[in-house]
Amino acid sequence: MSNTIHIPTPLRPFTDKLESVEVSGATVGDLLADLTTRYDGLKKHLYAEDGRLRNFVNVYLNDEDIRYLQREKTPVKPGDSLSIVPSVAGGASASAKATADPPKRAREGGPAVETELPTLSPDEIKRYSRHLIMPEMGMDAQRKIKAGSVLCIGAGGLGAPAAMYLAAAGIGRLGIVDFDVVDFSNLQRQIIHFTPDVGRTKLESAKNKINAMNPHVQVETYETSLTSQNALELFSKYDVILDGTDNFPTRYLVNDACVLTGKPNAYGSIFRFEGQASVFGTKDGPCYRCLYPEPPPPGLVPSCAEGGVLGVLPGMIGIIQATEAIKLIVGIGEPLIGRFLIYDALKMKFRELKLRKDPDCPVCGTHPTVTKLIDYEQFCGIHPEPQAAQTAGASVNEWEITPVDLKRRMDAGENPFILDVREPNEYQINRIPGSTLIPLGELPRRYQELPKDREIVAQCKMGGRSAKAQDFLKSVGFTKVKNLRGGILEWIDKVDPTQPKY
Repeated sequence: MSNTIHIPTPLRPFTDKLESVEVSGATVGDLLADLTTRYDGLKKHLYAEDGRLRNFVNVYLNDEDIRYLQREKTPVKPGDSLSIVPSVAGGASASAKATADPPKRAREGGPAVETELPTLSPDEIKRYSRHLIMPEMGMDAQRKIKAGSVLCIGAGGLGAPAAMYLAAAGIGRLGIVDFDVVDFSNLQRQIIHFTPDVGRTKLESAKNKINAMNPHVQVETYETSLTSQNALELFSKYDVILDGTDNFPTRYLVNDACVLTGKPNAYGSIFRFEGQASVFGTKDGPCYRCLYPEPPPPGLVPSCAEGGVLGVLPGMIGIIQATEAIKLIVGIGEPLIGRFLIYDALKMKFRELKLRKDPDCPVCGTHPTVTKLIDYEQFCGIHPEPQAAQTAGASVNEWEITPVDLKRRMDAGENPFILDVREPNEYQINRIPGSTLIPLGELPRRYQELPKDREIVAQCKMGGRSAKAQDFLKSVGFTKVKNLRGGILEWIDKVDPTQPKY
């Protein structure tokens, strides 16, 4: 009997889109070796250059965390299954930067304890009557909700449904951190924003909807990026932090600030058809760094803007986050502490994995080394682009080319080979004339189709996937490969504005 490895959504392009693969071996390492032998494109996602299994990829044996059991040496029996759980950043926008002065470490997790609960007005009693008649809730629980406060990081895919349901439930004070404006591409999933809101700030749009829904909710908006300089002060004012971010620097910033201030983190992330949820940062539970000690290299994990997301998916995960926030504030039920929930929308299935608190965690462990907020962009390997001015149409470096320069060379008859590494459905939306489509996941077995005697220009939507394609092609001997800076979107902006953007 063989073993099954469950492939997460972000890695399926490298396994011919298979959701699971049958493998064989005596240990976890054997099973992973069998998998990566068949699908060579997975190697750089699962293993670092030194051959070790990456720390931002967790492997579960029959839904049990085996990080503390020498993962690859763990023996397996016929019929056992492995689940690969990589870190996913999808959510809503908020960037992280800078550093802050060291605070005193909070000793206790969980929401603040109110000495006196507010009363409910007759209008509020009518409004929340379906809560009040539930034996598990009642007047005291609703008064706790009114006394409670939640800070939503982002008013996008996750923050939009979470904020709406928290407001409808009667949360007393709702903070929202965001600095973005509403775009047409947001409307497919960010249900707090409507078509007339396009061009408005997300904060203004969200506040208007919440005030119209429930005027009893105090909405506090912060039109700023979340940084190491302001996170601790912002978090100290709220009972629960709801993480709706879409990038790894802010994920780690939110986690560390939650641990340092003793605030629980209602966590959620989304990608294509798959969502994740948990509660991090409580006194006795694990934090995000316990699960993912280190971030993936920049560009390795695609964002929702590049990989896409089913519009209803953030609604499901955002509501789970709001549910967890309410449970924490009221003190009922079993929060997702030490539990990692994975939702597959295509199969309509939930899976739950067990999480352990890492005693050696640098943030929440027994001997923490992270006692102040750091530069999280640097921690995640993100470096600012060179500020040197570029001449019009010039590429940034010898491995990049701008759309304007590519168009000039095409018009001059230089005939570069344009490799489009997006998915076929994206290629149907727009394309560079004369480009050849080979999706990134298929490249490891199809690169022989490419000419070695011509310069190749790799392109995708924004430049992230094509950079991976460039790295791969260089590793197999191609020496004339450039990456199109900004991808098809910059091509449309600078060269061909007649094509639709997505």
